[in-house]
Amino acid sequence: MADYDLVVRGGTVADGTGTGTREADVAIKGGKIVAVGTVSGKGAEEIPAKGLLVTPGFVDIHTHYDGQATWDSHLQPSSWHGVTTAVMGNCGVGFAPVKIEDRQRLIELMEGVEDIPGAALDEGLNWSWESFGQYLDALDARPRDMDLGAQLPHGALRVFVMGERAARLEEATPEEVARMRVLTAEAMRAGAIGFSTSRTLNHRTVKGDPTPSLRASEAELLGIALGMKDAGTGVIEFISDFNTPSPESEFEMIDRLLTASGRPFSVSLAQAHRRPDGWRRLLGLVEGLAAKGHSAKAQVAPRPIGVLQGLQASRTPFSMCASYKAIAGKSVAERLAIMRDPSFRARLLAESHEPLRSDMAARLTDYDRMFPLGDPPNYEPAQDSSLGAQARRENRDPREVVYDYLIEGEGKNFIFAPFANFAAYNLDCCSEMMQSPHTLIGLGDGGAHVGIISDGSFPTSLLAHWGRDRKEGRLDVSWLVKRHTLDNARAVGLNDRGKIAAGYKADLNIIDFDNLRVEAPVMKWDLPAGGKRLLQKATGYRATVVAGAVTYRDGEATGALPGRLVRGPRAA
Repeated sequence: MADYDLVVRGGTVADGTGTGTREADVAIKGGKIVAVGTVSGKGAEEIPAKGLLVTPGFVDIHTHYDGQATWDSHLQPSSWHGVTTAVMGNCGVGFAPVKIEDRQRLIELMEGVEDIPGAALDEGLNWSWESFGQYLDALDARPRDMDLGAQLPHGALRVFVMGERAARLEEATPEEVARMRVLTAEAMRAGAIGFSTSRTLNHRTVKGDPTPSLRASEAELLGIALGMKDAGTGVIEFISDFNTPSPESEFEMIDRLLTASGRPFSVSLAQAHRRPDGWRRLLGLVEGLAAKGHSAKAQVAPRPIGVLQGLQASRTPFSMCASYKAIAGKSVAERLAIMRDPSFRARLLAESHEPLRSDMAARLTDYDRMFPLGDPPNYEPAQDSSLGAQARRENRDPREVVYDYLIEGEGKNFIFAPFANFAAYNLDCCSEMMQSPHTLIGLGDGGAHVGIISDGSFPTSLLAHWGRDRKEGRLDVSWLVKRHTLDNARAVGLNDRGKIAAGYKADLNIIDFDNLRVEAPVMKWDLPAGGKRLLQKATGYRATVVAGAVTYRDGEATGALPGRLVRGPRAA
């Protein structure tokens, strides 16, 4: 009779503490790690791991599977990249609490902010809930390939309490604030991981309206924070432009919220190309909160933040042109045939010289920041590999070079257009951000921006690029593992995972580190109602284990679905 359910034999263990690696066996029984070292007993199943890297399962604290998790047991692409616990409900958007008359409003908000097709959400969501607790119950009923935690989204909460007034950005009354406080406490007690809000103009509904939480008053945010204090649990997640009226004044408000509530806090942080050093100012303000005794962190990314443009994607560099708009609704094959017509090419290229009408349009037609994505993808491309640089070498208009690249490869080519974290055409800023003790690895947005972004692959990039492939400035592999396991788990109160040690949850990755890489993204039309999404796999994951069950072998799902909803914090 077997002594253990599973034994991983002789792997190179990076245990999540960042203190280096060692060769060891890992024994699992009853969904928990029971021994690490030399294990003499036998497992009912054994995985030979000699020469392979063994890590805790990755903990992704910034995803948007709020809709997908209600209809899909496989939270891909994240589960292809070693993620065994994901936290969703970020950026103030989600689907609970909700009244029947507001369901469409929340779909439009999610579609606009996170680029998830509204038709897919219309068909996929069964709306078997009203309260946040009922939403958690619906999530709890479905087994998955990973554990999942949910945050209470400010947009949904505000609309639930205020109705149309929330969408008009009106100030909440004292009675409405009191109601939000009660509902927040109820959500935390039901098992919410935390609360998230958005205060950025970049977040708009599909109709162009601002997110309902954009101008929420300090009194409203304080009421919500005190609801979390009432429940004694939950983390606070912010995204903001920090320009009303200044970053310092907004952080003074955050200081007051944290002082009153005592809750942990995180905020999104990236390098804006128009202010390449501005992130240091914001990180300094986070450090100031920490110096006052608050648990405050900034969520940062390990590679550029940008979009993928192409005929299969949601946009191209010509999407603002009238001639392209006229064919945008056609299939890729139909558009490809039209774009190969010389007369259409001449007309569209002429239109592309017209003045741009928005900052976003200008940002997404910066030809010196457009790069062929390639296979395998290169997320730190050389400056002279841009399509703009190619055009100069060939003495051509960059629009022509872009046009020709789009119609090559049967229209499946993607242009990588970074708009953050790549001001100097390198990732030195990411290295500096990641190495701060006041940051967390996040912002991968798994499940979101499905037509233009594929950043659920961040965990693989973090290890492969920073631990092995970067020419200069590589980082210790065991430290990188810690950043995406134990650090993230502790930041959201999940103290039972993120570490390979006796008593911890048996979530593991067994990785062929020498051959670990991110594959090129592909577009699939597999969402409800035939909606499309970018999917990106990885090679090198020999096995992923959740609660002691092998969920993936060599990138393929085994059929095991041990993942469950995580309700609230977990003790060590």
